[in-house]
Amino acid sequence: MSIAPFVQTPLEVAKKMLELSQVKAGENLYDLGCGDGRLIILAGKDVGAKATGVELREDLVERARTEIKRLNVEDKVSVIQGNFFDVNISDADVVTLYLTSSANERLRPKLESELKQGARVVSHDFKVPGWKPSGVYDELLGHTIYTYRIGQQV
Repeated sequence: MSIAPFVQTPLEVAKKMLELSQVKAGENLYDLGCGDGRLIILAGKDVGAKATGVELREDLVERARTEIKRLNVEDKVSVIQGNFFDVNISDADVVTLYLTSSANERLRPKLESELKQGARVVSHDFKVPGWKPSGVYDELLGHTIYTYRIGQQV
């Protein structure tokens, strides 16, 4: 069951998503549908966050794990192969998404029930239907980044 096709997040967008998420060293970041792992690798390597990606596709999981090992960031970055609906994200400080609007809508109840007050959700190109963004960044040509804070998103 595919929620969204794999479309690689451009590096500059991934970096801006991390900046807008305000993720700090030691915080927990989850990238749901992490693809090749570029965002979690940046979060672990450049910020020092504990970053976990969740990805259905085995080939993408292997690609991400290979890069994590090559960069020697296994102590901070990991990938779970599986359906993100089945992964507990209650310890997340930040959740990043590059899914579709319909996938975000299906994911919304999980985010609302599992994430703690003040946790940040950052979505590339697609809003979370029913939530009011705390910020919208659209200065990267052709890309929009929506930020949300749990407890302030409605």
